[in-house]
Amino acid sequence: MPYRPTEKTEARKKAQYNLLLTTALTLVANEGFQNLTIALLAEQAQVAIGTVYKYFDSKADLCAAVFRRGTEKEVAQVQLAAFPEESDLSCEQRLENAIQVFSERALKGYRLAYALIAEPVDAMVQQERLKYRQAYGEIFEALIKEAISANEFCQQDVHVSAAALVGTLAETILGSIGGHISEAKEIDQQNLIKNIQGFCIRALK
Repeated sequence: MPYRPTEKTEARKKAQYNLLLTTALTLVANEGFQNLTIALLAEQAQVAIGTVYKYFDSKADLCAAVFRRGTEKEVAQVQLAAFPEESDLSCEQRLENAIQVFSERALKGYRLAYALIAEPVDAMVQQERLKYRQAYGEIFEALIKEAISANEFCQQDVHVSAAALVGTLAETILGSIGGHISEAKEIDQQNLIKNIQGFCIRALK
């Protein structure tokens, strides 16, 4: 008779998997993907190295899973700002809010933002990064379409405009600080965000 895991066993496996991902994400937020290793994760999670390999085939597999976990919440927050459940805000106001949320979260967790957006990574993680950027692009594309229908923005190629917005956000947030992560808290963040919002709105109108 084949072995069938019990609900308790499955719950324990899920809890351990989540512990490993949460611990790995914290490591990436502090040190980046380059410094995440199976051995260090095992040490930090207080498990055997073999336990980590039960859930992840390699460091690349681990990093890809961590990337997915790290981006889920970020994309969800921007989605909520762009399309709140109940709101009478204009499309322009919702776009400004989405830019505000993205920018504030990136600046608050700059080391993690750099890891997700620009840190050199292997091919498996790079594939996840493309999906990450596409997810933001789809949010902006839907919002721009709605704005055009409402005569708030001019007619345009919404796919190109959405991709340009994603690139603008990534480059301006990271480029304003460069590689000096320690300076992230020293810049005038609200003025930076206001300038990004103004540029994006002008480009779309």
